[in-house]
Amino acid sequence: MASTPSLSKKFLAELFGTFWLVLGGCGSAVLAAAFPYNEAAANPFGLGFLGVSLAFGLTLLTMAYAIGHISGCHINPAVSFGLWASGRFPGSQLLSYVVAQVLGAIIAGGFIYLVASGREGFALTGSNPLATNGFLAHSPGGYGFFSALAIEIVLTFFFLIVILGATDRLAPGGFAGVPIGLALTLIHLISIPVTNTSVNPARSTGVAVWVGGDSMAQLWLFWVAPIVGALIAGWVYTNLLSDKA
Repeated sequence: MASTPSLSKKFLAELFGTFWLVLGGCGSAVLAAAFPYNEAAANPFGLGFLGVSLAFGLTLLTMAYAIGHISGCHINPAVSFGLWASGRFPGSQLLSYVVAQVLGAIIAGGFIYLVASGREGFALTGSNPLATNGFLAHSPGGYGFFSALAIEIVLTFFFLIVILGATDRLAPGGFAGVPIGLALTLIHLISIPVTNTSVNPARSTGVAVWVGGDSMAQLWLFWVAPIVGALIAGWVYTNLLSDKA
């Protein structure tokens, strides 16, 4: 009989998984979305919003199968809180998971900054330097505080509903990573113009700490809103949707 992975192995899995998520998602936004960086030139290779959305979904999809059997592949504090609220994750492991996720995200953010700094002319300028999240002047589309708050709560809520449903004991086995990855892609397609899409406090923190300024000043929203949405989803799924029998 296979043994349950130790908490230290789960910690490493969450750290590596969150590193991969931030590197794949934020890295694609910083390094590839606007390539070749010349606004006057044709841009046949730039990923744009669609490419970045797919990058986030693909990183989550690949990690779901790489570390899902070790840690559950939360790689997102909001997911950990939502699973805890649904009764599927022990509160005693919450702090360990969140620390691992934030640490992995910060390392990834620093790595992206290191690589991006190797291009002549790179600077932490613009509304969302290093793929940070924000509202008002730091919203890609100029959306305000309440729009950012609402979209982050609602999209995280539905993200957790997808996760909880896809991993339910009655759901088809072995396929959960696919709808979860696609859900994250869809979430980015909806909300990149609004907040540059968070739904993940670790992802937001991992790049904000390297930028500082307004990115850190607005970071609290990208902790509060996703966790609130996740907690509501955990309660709703457990009490209104799931078969507890």
